[in-house]
Amino acid sequence: MLRTGVFAMLLGLTATQSPPSSTVYVSADDIAATMAAAPEGRVSDQSIRMIDAGGYNVGIGLVRRPSTQPGGAIQHHNQTEVYYVVEGTGTLITGGTLVDGQPLDPDGDTVKNLTGPSSVGPRIQGGESQRIGKDDMLIIPAGTAHGFSDIEEDIAYLVIRVDPDQLVQLK
Repeated sequence: MLRTGVFAMLLGLTATQSPPSSTVYVSADDIAATMAAAPEGRVSDQSIRMIDAGGYNVGIGLVRRPSTQPGGAIQHHNQTEVYYVVEGTGTLITGGTLVDGQPLDPDGDTVKNLTGPSSVGPRIQGGESQRIGKDDMLIIPAGTAHGFSDIEEDIAYLVIRVDPDQLVQLK
């Protein structure tokens, strides 16, 4: 039931005037293999697929964050993200103001392959804290600062990225 809801939400986010080129299936085995390949002990953000969905690029990836590295925040200028927590728990701060935000290199791998134009900073001022854990979902609209203030146990989440400007490379 939960997976059905995730895909229904993705379909709603990607509705456009022109039809997508084809349906993309990402199996549980694909996700498990991506999790197994993620390096231990450091933040890992791996794109599984990024497709042209008929006017938007839409991607799915996996992010793993160790409990030893919660800090920092990011704000994607144009991309909306949807998270589905696969394992772990932590406190995510959203909204507010990104403190000392610096733009990511527009020609760097992160911008071209994952997030599109974004800024990063050490923390968020005035945001809302939400404890999240396994099976929780979040929608983080474009322009919303977000980052973990605490990770109680290593956390992994699927991230669906909606790129309306089609800046992120297809995969």
